[in-house]
Amino acid sequence: MKLIIMTKPTFFVEEDKILASLFDEGLDNLHLYKPGAEPMYSERLLTLLPDDYYGKITVHDNFYLKDEYGLRGIHLDDDKVEIPSKYKGRISRTCCALEQLKEAKKKSDYVFLDYVFDSQTYQEKKAAFSQSELKEASKRGLIDKHVYALGGMNLDNLHIAKDLGFGGVVICGDLWNRFDIHNELDYKDLIAHFEKIRKAVG
Repeated sequence: MKLIIMTKPTFFVEEDKILASLFDEGLDNLHLYKPGAEPMYSERLLTLLPDDYYGKITVHDNFYLKDEYGLRGIHLDDDKVEIPSKYKGRISRTCCALEQLKEAKKKSDYVFLDYVFDSQTYQEKKAAFSQSELKEASKRGLIDKHVYALGGMNLDNLHIAKDLGFGGVVICGDLWNRFDIHNELDYKDLIAHFEKIRKAVG
């Protein structure tokens, strides 16, 4: 199973150091997700990272960054977002309904299925599917190696995603909630937790 780490939705002081450490520890697919932020802040974060890691970063908006920094690809957060004209490269996208998966997979390298569990980042976002619905989707081939589980993914439920046949998982809150951006400088616990997740994903 593949592992994707999605950034915290907001920028913070130690972020570049933590991301560099995650890459050093074996992260090979980071999704840069900063909804509503000015592009200059994303550019600043990228310039603080060693350029060796640019090829492991996928952007969710400000798609020009992909070519400017030689990033891995772009991610469409919903079916209303248009692919930039003449774009060539990796594309991934988010689906919020099982019925969207079949078509989305045809046009993407991989797809996120959101709301698999209750979000750990946004309290109001709850699981959208029952376990029986997910099992049925897996039987029908809607969930397969090209579909990654997003929403409430953590060390305790990784095995459920694996058993359902997801090709990967997207971790966000389970990682970032282990570091208080306002009061902490030491992020050893966060890195140690990443190591556990990486081993569990296998």
